[in-house]
Amino acid sequence: MINDEQTNPLLRMSLAELWQLFPIILSPYNPHWKAWFEEEKTFLLQRLPSDKVLRISHVGSTAIGEIWAKPIIDILVELDLTTPLLQIKEILLQVGYLCMNESPTRLSFNKGYTLQGFANKVFHLHLRYWGDNDELYFRDYLQEHLLVARQYEALKISLWKPYEHDRDAYTAHKTDFITKYTQIAKELYKGRYE
Repeated sequence: MINDEQTNPLLRMSLAELWQLFPIILSPYNPHWKAWFEEEKTFLLQRLPSDKVLRISHVGSTAIGEIWAKPIIDILVELDLTTPLLQIKEILLQVGYLCMNESPTRLSFNKGYTLQGFANKVFHLHLRYWGDNDELYFRDYLQEHLLVARQYEALKISLWKPYEHDRDAYTAHKTDFITKYTQIAKELYKGRYE
């Protein structure tokens, strides 16, 4: 099924309506998150062209472990530089993902969003070209530096209620922290994901 504005009413909703239906929710670390990622990775590998997909990674707070997070599995899919994003977009739309944001080099998708709110398992898929993967460095740094991970957790918890229905503001207030530690991580792990 192709998900477009004619077939999916979620795509016709305003941001304010979406934020009311899908508020920021944080929950304690859930050890099932890694298994949910692995299941979805297998699902994607069975449907996406293997010669085009170079890496599928679990990113975001659910990949860090031991910290509170939005119970949404973030997936980074890195493609061969010659693959048209629209080719992969069409496949993802047919297997239940909604395209929420597009730019020439990045597409963002959601799965598990319903008219009744979040489904049991929710995914955000970030479709990128090979090497556009700062999230991997940030994830690794926080996995290896628990104190910094706890600082990130505290920041997110402090933003949760004030921005419960404003995802853009919630994300914007985390940007400086993420940028700082991503740069530190890229220096420390230079070349790890090239």
